[in-house]
Amino acid sequence: MSQPGSTLAARFYARPILLLVLTTLFWAGNTIAGRLAIGEVSPLAVVFLRWVFVSALMVALYGRQVRAEWPMLRKHLPMMALMGTIGLTAFNALFYIAAHTTTALNMGILQGSMPMFVLLGALIILRTPIRPLQALGVLVTMTGVVFIASQGDFARLAELKVNPGDGLMIAACILYSLYAVLLRNRPAVSGMVFFTVLSVIAAIVSVPVFAFEFIQGTVQWPTPKGWLVVAYISIFPSFLSQIFFMRGVELIGPGRAGVFINLVPIFSSLLAVMLLGEPFHLYHALALALVLVGIALSERKSRTAAPVS
Repeated sequence: MSQPGSTLAARFYARPILLLVLTTLFWAGNTIAGRLAIGEVSPLAVVFLRWVFVSALMVALYGRQVRAEWPMLRKHLPMMALMGTIGLTAFNALFYIAAHTTTALNMGILQGSMPMFVLLGALIILRTPIRPLQALGVLVTMTGVVFIASQGDFARLAELKVNPGDGLMIAACILYSLYAVLLRNRPAVSGMVFFTVLSVIAAIVSVPVFAFEFIQGTVQWPTPKGWLVVAYISIFPSFLSQIFFMRGVELIGPGRAGVFINLVPIFSSLLAVMLLGEPFHLYHALALALVLVGIALSERKSRTAAPVS
């Protein structure tokens, strides 16, 4: 690379705020991509192609480091297999299936509630105590989730009229939260090496998942537009966002970097309205406000892991 180009890249890589804003913008774009994929590529094909592409790229870049750190990684393979299955393959499968029956607005706002599910997961699994302010944050955020699930009408819940896509998205958030809680005990290796192994596991697990869709006769191989969607998902939210987020954490620490995750539901909402023309109702505004206020209350001292969208 030429000296001017090298200098520009170095300056870009030294700007944590820019890197973290782009990270959350790419993650938010994943909700738009999920909606754009409808009719262009089937959801489980997206999951399969995404992780095949990402794992191939990660192995090409970090395969040598994986081999060097393999003795440590091998001891944690069963736990990593569980994490890759639920946090990458299963989460994304539910995410893209949900996109067929709910809006990008709903998906983005519900995804913003994941820190609360992580907090509850840490309480249940790790016995991590919840402070009174965190408990209030959970209550406020969950109220926002209920607003979305009921479309602003709590009577719908009594009648069990929850949108199936919203229900799948909530299930996806719960699965990812379990993955995030397990991250607390991940092996002591570099982040990119760890993600390389997880992406390979996700690619392997996505094979039988994709085979199920194939057997059901519902598989749709990507159209030209579908390939563009898969390319975006593979390159931006799956690959670049991971690198940018880890660099942001390196520069300003996990606490400050974690605050930027709150931008995901905001960006998702804006992109859904601007790019997809989805209507923005009052209950969306109330739910978004509740989710963000709840996260702000609970994250005064505690930060959660970033989503692998």
